[in-house]
Amino acid sequence: MMSTNKKYNQLASTILDNVGGISNVKHVAHCATRLRFNLKNESIANHDELKQIDGVLGVSKAGGQLQVIIGPDVSNVYNEVNKNFNDETITSESNQKKDSKITIKGFLNGIMDALSGSLTPAIPVITVAAFFKMITAIFGPDMLGLISDTSDLFILSSFVGDATFYFFPVIIGYTASRKFKTSPLLGILLGAIMLHPTFMGLAAEGASFSVYGIPTLVVNYSSTVLPIIMSVWVMSYVEQFFNRVVPDVLKSVLAPALTIAVMLPLALSIIGPAGAVIGTSISEGLLNLREYAGFLGVALIGALFPLLIMTGMHIVLITALIQAFIENGSESFVAAGLAAFSFAIMGMALGATLKIQDKKEKSLAFSYFITAFLAGTSEPALYGLAIRFKKPLIGLMTGGFTGGLYYGLTQTGHFTLIPVTNIISVLAFTGHTSANLINGIIGGLISFGVAAVVTYALGIPFTEEKQNEVME
Repeated sequence: MMSTNKKYNQLASTILDNVGGISNVKHVAHCATRLRFNLKNESIANHDELKQIDGVLGVSKAGGQLQVIIGPDVSNVYNEVNKNFNDETITSESNQKKDSKITIKGFLNGIMDALSGSLTPAIPVITVAAFFKMITAIFGPDMLGLISDTSDLFILSSFVGDATFYFFPVIIGYTASRKFKTSPLLGILLGAIMLHPTFMGLAAEGASFSVYGIPTLVVNYSSTVLPIIMSVWVMSYVEQFFNRVVPDVLKSVLAPALTIAVMLPLALSIIGPAGAVIGTSISEGLLNLREYAGFLGVALIGALFPLLIMTGMHIVLITALIQAFIENGSESFVAAGLAAFSFAIMGMALGATLKIQDKKEKSLAFSYFITAFLAGTSEPALYGLAIRFKKPLIGLMTGGFTGGLYYGLTQTGHFTLIPVTNIISVLAFTGHTSANLINGIIGGLISFGVAAVVTYALGIPFTEEKQNEVME
C-alpha cells in the first residue's frame, strides 16, 4: 500500500505536470479545499487531464487563477507542491506584479483575489468571536435567561466577542500584509493607527483634522474591511520602493519609517475615506437589493450559490455580508440564502449516498456528506456529486431555492456571525428572538429535506458503463 506522504507527493507531481510544469507557475497558494495557481501561460494547462486525476475533485478558473479542487487534504498536497519551489523561484508575489498586464478583467479578478486572500485567514478569529457572542445570545436574558446582562460572564463574553470586530482593521492589516507580501507588522501598525483613541475621538466629535496640512475626513474605522485592505495594498508598493532605494546600512530603520510616513496621508486622507464610502455603499446596496428583490432574492441566492462558487463570484457576496453585518449587527439577505445553500448541499449529498448502489461511490458520497455536515466544506460534494452527475445539481438548487424562499418569507436572518457552513451554522440564527431561531431551523430542514428527496427521486446516472465513461 502506498504511504500517505508518497500519495500526496505523487498527486502534487501529477498536478504540476498538467498545469504546465514548474516553469509555468508564477504563484501557488491554497484555501480550505483548493490549490490556487497563477500561471504564466494558462493555455497550456491541461484541464481535462487534471479532472481525471485520482484525488482531484474538479477544476475551476476564477479570480485570474486556475483552481484545482482537492478537498480537506489540500494542505498536504500544497506542502508537496511547495517543495518544488524556493525563495529564488518565480513564486514570489513581486514577480507577479512585474509580469501582470493591467486589463479590466484582470483588475476585477485581482479585487476578488485580494478580498479572498485577506478575509479567509481571518475566519479563525471570527469563529472565536462567534463562540463568545453565542454564550450571551443563548444563555443571556433573550433566550434561556441563565445569566443576566450585568453578570461578569455576560460582560466578559460580550467584550471578547466585540473585540474581533472593533479591531478588525488590525487583524486584516496582518492578513492583507501576508497576502500582498509586505511587512505584517507594518500592516498591524497601520490598522492600529486608524483605530487610535485620539483619532476615534475626533471622528466621534466630527472635528476637523489634517495630515501634513492635507484636509482629512476623520472616519471611525472600527469594524471596517475595505479601508485597511486597500491601504495595505498600496503600502506593499511603497515599502517595496523604499526597500529598493534606501542603503542597506539604513534600511532596517529608515525603510519602515518612511513607508509609514508616506502612508499616513495616503491611508488617512485618501484611501481610508474612499474605502469607507465604498464599504458603506456596498452595505446600503445590499439592503436596497433586498428591498427590490424581497423574499425571492433570498431564494435565488440559495439556488444560485453553487454557480457563484464555481465562478468565484461568491466572495463578492460574502464580503458584502461581512460588511453589512459589522455595520448593522445582523444580515438577512445574503446570509439567509447562504444558509439555505449550506443545508441543501448536505441534503443533496445524503440523498445521493442513499441512491448510489456502487459501494465505492456510495462511500465517497457519504464522505462528502460528512465533510459538508461537520466541516462545512461544500466543494467535495459540489464537484464530486452535483457537477459530476448533473442531476444532483438540480436537487441542490431546488433545496436551496425552497429553503431560501422560506427564509425570505419569514424574514429570518443571522444575528450572530458564524463563519462556518456546517451544522453549527444554525446557531447564527441566535441572538434575536426565539422565532428567528425556530424559523432558522425550519428553513434549514426544508433545504436539507427537499434537496435530499429531489436528488434521490431524480436518481444518479451511475452504472458500471457510466462509471467507465466518467473515469475515461
